[in-house]
Amino acid sequence: MEGAAGPKQPPISSFAASSRELLTFKGQRADTLSVAFPEGGGEQDFCKIKDWQFPAAAGKVRLILNGSMSGANPIPQAMNLSRRGGFTLLELLVVVAIVGILAGLLLTALAGSKARTRRILCQNNNKQLVTGWLMYADDHSQRLAYNLGGAAARANINWAAGVLDWELTPDNTNLANLTQAALGAYVAQVSTIYRCPSDSVLSALQSVAGWKSRVRSYSMNASVGDAGELSSSGVNANNPGYAQFFKLTSIPAPAQIFVFLDEQPDSISDGYFVNRSSYPEWIRLPASWHNGGATFSFADGRAETYFWKCASTMPPPLPDAAGLPIDVSEDPRDFNWVIAHMSVAQGPTAPYGH
Repeated sequence: MEGAAGPKQPPISSFAASSRELLTFKGQRADTLSVAFPEGGGEQDFCKIKDWQFPAAAGKVRLILNGSMSGANPIPQAMNLSRRGGFTLLELLVVVAIVGILAGLLLTALAGSKARTRRILCQNNNKQLVTGWLMYADDHSQRLAYNLGGAAARANINWAAGVLDWELTPDNTNLANLTQAALGAYVAQVSTIYRCPSDSVLSALQSVAGWKSRVRSYSMNASVGDAGELSSSGVNANNPGYAQFFKLTSIPAPAQIFVFLDEQPDSISDGYFVNRSSYPEWIRLPASWHNGGATFSFADGRAETYFWKCASTMPPPLPDAAGLPIDVSEDPRDFNWVIAHMSVAQGPTAPYGH
């Protein structure tokens, strides 16, 4: 088997081959392979020469002559042995990149689905709480449940008892504060509906103690219900220009007044959610667990999620991270929404504007 030379681009190699012979050759580039085939079948009787172009890269190529070489137009098969049937590095990297992209899309979809599920569960918790609150009013001649703040909130006559903090105080884990309080019997004493499924925030001290979560994520609108001494004058001392609702029938637009909300973990203490309409600052802050939103339930019995517009409403949900009080005079949109759904003004007082 001798190589034939040409004037410009000599063939890679030339062979005289009998039928079904396995041949290998080396070349420096993709080029022409010339093979002489036997006309009459004799071992040395070569009279036909066929040239095939192989677009293979330079390297070792195997030519397999199939079928009868006395045929009019035999067709060889060729393969580049440098690949040995495997992947090139580039192909492998492409496959890895595609798998990575697909995995990222799948994980994103799963994370989004999990977040939506938690938001729906949180809305359902709010819905059950407000349903229990409405049932309580029906059983008490439309009188609303007590909504006490401060130390008074530890009494079981309150809608929920206990004051939460970042210490190891029993109120943080005492389920009886919920099940034995005023609304407990109206929600079948199910304690899990008092906590948002996204809320498992603990202080370092509480985590070291082996806690999984605190018992409550929700608070009640301070303008709804009897607030004890804070509303003994008939209006709430924190917002004297707004109505305090003592009876369900006194709420003029139930669909516009919220009752429960999930509260930011660094803000929640008692279950008494209050902000003053007279000055644009958050004293107590709504949560933003759900893609920058908080769930609310309203006096008409429905529950929904409201999504915040301002970054100041969404500090990290971590111990001592809220930085309360938060001045919002530069952008009071979220603050105004809460004040507008807190109560109704009894005079010229209106949500702060700028």
